[in-house]
Amino acid sequence: MKRVLLALLFAAQLAAPAASADLAEPIVIGPGTGAPAVYGGGGYIHDTPAAKTVRFSANGGPSSLPSLGAPSRIKDIATLQSSRDNQLIGYGLVIGLQGSGDNLRSAPFTDQSIRAMLQNLGISLQGGQARAKNVAAVIVTANMPAFVQSGARIDVTVSSLGDATSLTGGTLVMTPLRAPDGEIYAVAQGPVIVSGFAAQGQAETVSKGVPTSGRVPGGAIVEREVPSQFREDAVLTLQLRNPDFSTAIRITDAINEYGMNRFGKRVASEQDARTVMIKRPDNISSARFVAELENILVATDSPAKVVIDERTGTIVIGQAVKISKVAISYGALTVRITEMPTVVQPEPFSNGETAVEPSTTIDATQEGGDVATLDGPDLETLVAGLNRIGVKPDGIIAILQGIKSAGALQADLVLQ
Repeated sequence: MKRVLLALLFAAQLAAPAASADLAEPIVIGPGTGAPAVYGGGGYIHDTPAAKTVRFSANGGPSSLPSLGAPSRIKDIATLQSSRDNQLIGYGLVIGLQGSGDNLRSAPFTDQSIRAMLQNLGISLQGGQARAKNVAAVIVTANMPAFVQSGARIDVTVSSLGDATSLTGGTLVMTPLRAPDGEIYAVAQGPVIVSGFAAQGQAETVSKGVPTSGRVPGGAIVEREVPSQFREDAVLTLQLRNPDFSTAIRITDAINEYGMNRFGKRVASEQDARTVMIKRPDNISSARFVAELENILVATDSPAKVVIDERTGTIVIGQAVKISKVAISYGALTVRITEMPTVVQPEPFSNGETAVEPSTTIDATQEGGDVATLDGPDLETLVAGLNRIGVKPDGIIAILQGIKSAGALQADLVLQ
């Protein structure tokens, strides 16, 4: 009997799909040499997260989900975790301004920075205080892309730290850019390009944009690259830009279908609404594998949302938004208050005084008020119904808020 059971068990193991057995292997993700690490040396400057064990699941198979959105490439809807950017920051000086720099009395750190810079250049200042108005202290920020090598150039953003009125015409002097670990990864220097301007006279001031902030295109040279184990990573992590379970499942199914045709096995497993784990086959490089996957077309999906910006009157309605049939009555109430004070003169040769007598006129008018039926089974019908009512954006905002309160708006209402 035991021999029969062992034979049946052995036959079942042989009949099991190779893809399922391959995906069910537990994989440790974390720092370590030779391990399929995603975090360890994976382009992080900060402290690396602790190791974790991920078990791929081959259950479920392809899912038949309804397709609502237009197909998009995986590279447009998801990012590779190991190709993340790193932020850099530095403190520096912008020189060559036309009298629009910091006031050294109100910004003492600018004076200290000027003295320190001149001292490093071999110029000693004995006592006294500088009166220059052509220098401004600035904070320099930059994003260091993934896989960038030493000697590459990146753009930097320069923002005034003191009371400078404009950075137009200035030049950023050599500024080291550091990461959260305290190490210098780039050095920035070059002329600052400012899109805004400011002109001031004795009676009028004209300004456009923000003249106290600018950019230096290609102004930073990378001096140190971020260590990365992308080439050795056996497990790749895709993170969706807009988390959604349906989109994550579609990405997994599309990659597994491609993997079955290309490698003869399933290679992807969904983890949650944002994360999809992909196991790289042994006979292909990471760069070539990602290049093949990122051009796969996937139908995207997202929750129904209505985004409202009350400051500008902007309304954005998603494609999946629907409204149950409701009746709406909207009327614009206008209240006009007019003050017309009158001056009352005393009688001639009397001891009276001139007085001001208040006079107020209040006029209230209401326009509209007709009852309209609104039904939006799709986006086109909803937009046509709102236009038929003939109200302005502020009125549409009030109507949408009322429909949401009535429970007839099948979407999230996001107010900004």
